[in-house]
Amino acid sequence: MSSSLNLGRFAGIKVQIHWTFWLLFLFIAFLVFTQGGDFTTLFWHSLFIICIFICVVLHEFGHALSARKYGIGTRSITLLPIGGVANLKKIPDNPKEELIIAIAGPAVNVVIALLLIPFVSIDAYAGMDPETLQEELSTITSQNFMFYLLMANFALVLFNMIPAFPMDGGRIFRSVLSMKMGRVEATRIATGLGKFLALLFFLYGLFFSIILVVIPVFVWFGAHSENIMIQQFDLMDGYTIRDAMITQYSTLRPDEPLQKAVERILATTEQDFIVSDDYQIHGIIYMADLAEALKKTGKETPVRRIMDTDFVILHPHEPLHSAYRKLRRDNRNFFPVMENGKLVGVMDLNNINEFLTFRSAFDY
Repeated sequence: MSSSLNLGRFAGIKVQIHWTFWLLFLFIAFLVFTQGGDFTTLFWHSLFIICIFICVVLHEFGHALSARKYGIGTRSITLLPIGGVANLKKIPDNPKEELIIAIAGPAVNVVIALLLIPFVSIDAYAGMDPETLQEELSTITSQNFMFYLLMANFALVLFNMIPAFPMDGGRIFRSVLSMKMGRVEATRIATGLGKFLALLFFLYGLFFSIILVVIPVFVWFGAHSENIMIQQFDLMDGYTIRDAMITQYSTLRPDEPLQKAVERILATTEQDFIVSDDYQIHGIIYMADLAEALKKTGKETPVRRIMDTDFVILHPHEPLHSAYRKLRRDNRNFFPVMENGKLVGVMDLNNINEFLTFRSAFDY
């Protein structure tokens, strides 16, 4: 079962809501009723959350559509309780492109805010004394709804421009640094600042707002993982799939029994196998599928009965980092490598990790 609700495709990009997003409405309901609110108050607060997240989706489309301009696709836009995520297929290599893509999101919120200004009596709110203003804005109502939405979009701009990588401000900071220094060093500095700010937010949240504890956790781990990824891409720079592919491997024929695969797994370090006959690849059999298949059909079942026929073929001349991206995003991280119609090797994530280990130890 998918953990996200698919809302459909817009401009060719899938938009989905993660299941945890609905917890936000339960939290809002809890706050409203514990503070003496009624269902009318809950309605306006819920409508406000929906409108905010529409603005967040438009924000993410700003990133996605600007990335498309540079030939970078977006797999999906996902709504989470803490905001939205545009899952780009790759990180732009050109720092100027990354700068434009990062700015595009907050720029959308600026445009939304400018469109809302004519519908808000800013002068009336500015002329109120502090006590009256506090009473007027004590809860969301039909009278102050547009003002809240306007302020929320300004808040989204300010929040996203905080230079805490991998937030938009952090990516802007990294892209500017990348124009002056190497991408690896720029990422190291940007992620270091992001982690430092995440720690400050975390400590602040512990004492003043427990909600703020969640966001810096995502920022910290997001910064750490991207820093590692950029370092790995740097180590793979200039290498092709041929440099790291496995050239000693076993294959199975379509008519061989599952028992044969089990024997190979137990006798070697191999886990997954290409199913081929006379150099033609018919499919792949994964160790993860074997146990269940053995229980259901028995060890004499031909491997063709459970092999996966939907697989991606790699080519030895492709850059190594392109294979790494495919392996990271695919649940099935075992690919055949073919050249001139012949199987010349296989590639899996463990093999690339081993390559990176030795590559980082010395000039491989």
